[in-house]
Amino acid sequence: MYDLTKRALDVAAAAVALALTAPILLLAALAVRLAMGRPVLFRQQRTGKDGRVFTLLKLRTMHVAPGADAARLTPLGRWLRDRSIDELPQLWNVLRGDMSLVGPRPLLPQYLPRYSAFQARRHAVPPGITGLAQVSGRNALGWEEKFALDVAYTERRSLRLDLWILWRTFAALLRRDGIAAAGSATMPEFMGTAAGVKGDACVTS
Repeated sequence: MYDLTKRALDVAAAAVALALTAPILLLAALAVRLAMGRPVLFRQQRTGKDGRVFTLLKLRTMHVAPGADAARLTPLGRWLRDRSIDELPQLWNVLRGDMSLVGPRPLLPQYLPRYSAFQARRHAVPPGITGLAQVSGRNALGWEEKFALDVAYTERRSLRLDLWILWRTFAALLRRDGIAAAGSATMPEFMGTAAGVKGDACVTS
C-alpha cells in the first residue's frame, strides 16, 4: 500500500512541480545555452532500484572538456548548483518512474561492485531527488555516513518520513549547506570502503 501511495504522490507532485517551475527551468536552460552552448541537458547513466541503470537528467553546469570537475564548473553552473536549479529536470525522471521524490541519491553504475553488502541495500528502493542523507549534511558527509543514512531510510521508510524529508529539503535549500565536499565540485569518487582511497571525479548530486 505504501509503495502505491508513494508512487501516486510522486506523479502528482512532480507534475505540479514541473508546471510551477517551468518558467525557472526555461530561463535557466536559456542561460546555459547562451553561456555554455549545447548541450543544455547533462545526461548520465545512474543506478536505480534493484541495480537497474537509467539516464539521469540535469541542467549542464560544466564545460565539455577534459579535466577535473572543479576546473570545468562554470560560474553559472555553480550558481545553479547552489540553488539546486540544475536538479529540476529530474522531475521528469520521477514522472518516468526512474526515480522518486524521496530516496537515496542515484550513483554511477561502476560503483556497484564497490559497495559492501550493507551499502548495496540502498538499491532496495527507487532513488530520489532528495533523501535522508541530503537533509542530514548532503555532501559535507563522508560516503560511509551517506550510505548508512540511505540504508536507514530503506528500513524505516514511510509517508510520514518522506514528508518530513521534503520539509527539511526546503530548509536545506534555503541554507545552501553541504553543496560540495571540501576540495571537490560535489563529492570525490567512491572507491570502495575497503580501499580507503578517494578519487578526483565529482559525479554525484
